[in-house]
Amino acid sequence: MTARRVDDTLVPEAAQPASGVGEPARRFPASVYAHGREPDVRFSFANERTFLAWIRTALALIAGGVALAAFGPGLHPHLRTAAAALLIVTGIAMPVPAWLGWVRRERALRRDEPLPSPLLSMPLVGAVVVIGILIVLAVLL
Repeated sequence: MTARRVDDTLVPEAAQPASGVGEPARRFPASVYAHGREPDVRFSFANERTFLAWIRTALALIAGGVALAAFGPGLHPHLRTAAAALLIVTGIAMPVPAWLGWVRRERALRRDEPLPSPLLSMPLVGAVVVIGILIVLAVLL
């Protein structure tokens, strides 16, 4: 098997980019992929799985808010509405910091820098605590 140098890395012929001879493939977002060097694919995939887990969590929060609004008629109406709205708003807002976290981690991996601290953990914990308190109050009142 023959190999060539692409971006200071020895790449087997079969794995070379299809965009041209020795030219790196263009990937989105360029602000991430234009710098550093290609990290171990396992770490990039782990970063992507983490991003997708946050997206699943966002979808679950939205679905939970819709379910609470639709199927919680026995609960205190104002508290139920507040909890459902907070669930939905949190779910809608989560993809933005999830994306920014993916970008920050991917850049750090490419530059061999320490991984940045998570953006979503504490805000999500706070939102879940407030939602839980609202639901408990809605049940008790």
